[in-house]
Amino acid sequence: MADIDNKDQAEMDPADMEDVEDVEEEETGEDVNSKARQLTVQMMQNPQILAALQERLDGLNGSPSGYIESLPKVVKKRINALKNLQVKCAHIEAKFYEEVHELERKYAALYQPLFDKRSDIVKAAYEPTDEECEWKADDEEELTDEMKEKAKLEEEKKDEEKEDPKGIPEFWLTVFKNVDLLSDMLQEHDEPILKHLQDIKVKFSDPGQPMSFTLEFHFETNDFFTNTVLTKTYKMRSEPDENDPFSFDGPEIMCCTGCTIDWTKGKNVTLKTIKKKQKHKGRGTVRTVTKTVPNDSFFNFFSPPEVPENGELDEDSEAVLAADFEIGHFIRERIVPRAVLYFTGEAIEDDDDDYDEEGEEADDEEGEEEADEENDPDYDPKKDAAPPAECKQQ
Repeated sequence: MADIDNKDQAEMDPADMEDVEDVEEEETGEDVNSKARQLTVQMMQNPQILAALQERLDGLNGSPSGYIESLPKVVKKRINALKNLQVKCAHIEAKFYEEVHELERKYAALYQPLFDKRSDIVKAAYEPTDEECEWKADDEEELTDEMKEKAKLEEEKKDEEKEDPKGIPEFWLTVFKNVDLLSDMLQEHDEPILKHLQDIKVKFSDPGQPMSFTLEFHFETNDFFTNTVLTKTYKMRSEPDENDPFSFDGPEIMCCTGCTIDWTKGKNVTLKTIKKKQKHKGRGTVRTVTKTVPNDSFFNFFSPPEVPENGELDEDSEAVLAADFEIGHFIRERIVPRAVLYFTGEAIEDDDDDYDEEGEEADDEEGEEEADEENDPDYDPKKDAAPPAECKQQ
């Protein structure tokens, strides 16, 4: 706006400038306030100015204003009393989460028979009845009886042409491949092993014991290792830190322990053998050296970094553990309870729908901003081509 006004002024005659100055002197306070409000509205419609303002506010976030330090001592003592109350609230919140954990344990026992039956169907230990197999899909609602019968005959014809598979082949492998968080861990050499995965169970710690949960991966007999169950245990803490009680925000995973995999000789996919040629400096002879080095694999999940007693880890180990905790929590909270929906992809579609809605909202906001700019008589698109000097683009 200021640039436009300066340009207009530059094109005026000196006499015109005098006229303008005379008019400005005669403007009332109400006119000045009205122009100020109009200018403020126009500035707030400029996304670059808003971004710069937000950056400035973010920089001020958490910065002490000096108000607390300026308060009288007696008021500061009362603030300390409020903080003590807040600590007591944190301890009550910790008790709340302990009771939530007890409820999880209680309802896990109610879910387990259903999960066991799911496992029996997957591994062909149980064949569901026709009644149990009935399911009305959304796309079947509008089908006529004739169309349904035709579709049924076609399905039966396809089944006759195929071999009769047992259970639901590659159920858990498909689940893993459908979920980005898990598929990122999978390597091609992991897939033949995960075809033998028959079930994943969650076991909670016993009453009175420290809060924890264990993921159990149940495998059928295979050529890769002799274990029938691989385990991963996550130990949690649900109490405020004495040194920082205000940071408490519910149970947090403190550490995790895996298990030893008894690999069949030559089948350990977590290791690989490489050959290197070495040349002798003096004689010039060349020899080939064989070395065994770590290999990327999903099964490294069962060998997490150990947390030292002092709790200090290097950056790489911290990153690995942070990702590990996220994966363990996701398997417990989402994968095990809703496995069939991740197998069919329906759960992933729900997640995608959530992201699409957010994107549409963002697009709508951008559209509103563009419309506001087009309706603004003072809007100059040339000025939006480059950000103002004080605006930092991230």
